[in-house]
Amino acid sequence: MSKSSKPPVQTGKAAADVRADQGSVDAFLAKLARAPKPKPAGSGGRLLFALDATASRQPTWDRAAHLQAEMFQAAAALGGLDIQLAFFRGFGEFRASSWTNDGTDLLRRMTGVTCLAGETQLIKVLKHARNEAGRQKVDALVYVGDSFEEDIDAAGALAGELGLLGLPCFMFHEDSDQIAEYAFQQIAKLSGGAYHHFDANAADTLRQLLTAVAVYASGGFKALADHASSAGGEVKMLTDQLAAKRGR
Repeated sequence: MSKSSKPPVQTGKAAADVRADQGSVDAFLAKLARAPKPKPAGSGGRLLFALDATASRQPTWDRAAHLQAEMFQAAAALGGLDIQLAFFRGFGEFRASSWTNDGTDLLRRMTGVTCLAGETQLIKVLKHARNEAGRQKVDALVYVGDSFEEDIDAAGALAGELGLLGLPCFMFHEDSDQIAEYAFQQIAKLSGGAYHHFDANAADTLRQLLTAVAVYASGGFKALADHASSAGGEVKMLTDQLAAKRGR
């Protein structure tokens, strides 16, 4: 991490426990609903799905590879969803796939990747997102990672550019690294997106969040609320709370 990075405030075990409770997912969905959404429902969406593929990420990478199928299924009725997979690993390696609306193709791409040790390259992800959004509208960036080892000011400047382009970053933070927490929260805030912490073993939470963003990218808040009505359970409960906050 560069000298320009701002160290996070130590929150302790109690704050970590709070982040993991039901209210944290509710707060994530609240921020999700407030993010820019100029595209009308029914016109499909484009989602950039970026992941940290350094060595510590292999278990969650494998989990996300299988959960992404539900992203396509949830978005299909809303006009579909094009996804581009981007990742970094090893010594300076960064890759991005072509855009696809084929869940089987994306699963094949993801299961063919093995995580390799290396430093984070989130700034490359943000630069790539900026370039993609400059060519054609991208509705959301999802990033899943567990650490941050770069210049927070440089990352923040890029996040601000994405915000001006109407491309919100939804930062999914695995585990409890506080430097990453601070960086991800700043990127989410400056881009107009949202931050959510999840436990490495919380596969169901990750599934809910990925599906929620897919629905949002395809149809906006109304589509998200409709999805919650059909899904029921925790998703319905959280969306009802979100709707009350919005005065609906």
